Amino acid sequence: MTALRLSDFDFALPQELIAQEPAASRSASRLLVVDDPFEDRGFKDLLDLIHPGDVLVFNNSKVIPARLKGTKPTGGQVEILVERIIDTHHAIALMRVSKKPAPGTQILIDAKTETTITVKGRSQRSEDLFEIASDKPVLEILSAHGEVPLPPYIEHAPTRQDRDRYQTVYAQHPGSVAAPTAGLHFDFSMLEALNRKGIHRAEVTLHVGIGTFAPVRTENLDHHRMHAERCEVPQTTAEVIAQARKTGNRVIAVGTTSLRTLESAAIEGNVADGLVRSGSWETNLFIRPGYSFKVVDSLLTNFHLPKSTLLMLVAAFIGYDKMRSAYQHAINARYRFFSYGDAMFCPRHL
Repeated sequence: MTALRLSDFDFALPQELIAQEPAASRSASRLLVVDDPFEDRGFKDLLDLIHPGDVLVFNNSKVIPARLKGTKPTGGQVEILVERIIDTHHAIALMRVSKKPAPGTQILIDAKTETTITVKGRSQRSEDLFEIASDKPVLEILSAHGEVPLPPYIEHAPTRQDRDRYQTVYAQHPGSVAAPTAGLHFDFSMLEALNRKGIHRAEVTLHVGIGTFAPVRTENLDHHRMHAERCEVPQTTAEVIAQARKTGNRVIAVGTTSLRTLESAAIEGNVADGLVRSGSWETNLFIRPGYSFKVVDSLLTNFHLPKSTLLMLVAAFIGYDKMRSAYQHAINARYRFFSYGDAMFCPRHL
């Protein structure tokens, strides 16, 4: 097969299939099982597809209310999207403003509480990003004044429902500006059913940055560079995966962020035989067709945007032709797409 290019990952999606609201309940979504033939099932049927001893790996990052609105001293309006919290009082942010603020500019977030942030200057990570500082803890400001950073294809303003539903029930560590959406389908009763069946749960952390929304701008995929994201694999997770390898059970990634974390854990640690290292690091791993998977045996994921790196990851995992067929099947069968949409369960293409 000739080298794949960006245009090979385009597809026509009817606008009405982009889910604007979550399903009535978390586990009420549909589930496409990528098998021969494809199977149209409900998400709760996932329990029939995984076996005692298998390991489901979840990303426990928590979405922060990362979008702030403020006012410059000149009166100009600023929209701030916190991309990464550096420490208690410092963060990296993207700013939407008519004229980029100079270092030292104070932006008023709330006059009543005299809440401001100070622009320290451009971030070394990117010309598009700024380092900001605040007298109050950043998370405290976001909690009081921030909005849920819904993706741009969700057209309504964030609501109280979004605060709940654009967050996994097992989220622990604040830091993501986008939800690890495959996990949104799990409710507490589903997690309890997994435990009763003897399926192991393990967790990793990858804080999803604004790069998840960044378009691929080059037709030649070799020229695309992923934004780096912070991730962590606990020692307990590495041990659970090692045990699964001994017993011949599967490692199943819940979402592309869990998969990228596990695969980078094998690469960073130079670990073989499907094992992973523990620890934390930055990853900019770009998985596309031709990548050789080292850890993950099956993938649970949502349906992704055309020309996105997430779609390329899925194509690498199940095979390009299978990906095209699965997405066409999903469109024909009227599955719901993207963050609030339905899911697919994928065994790895060998």
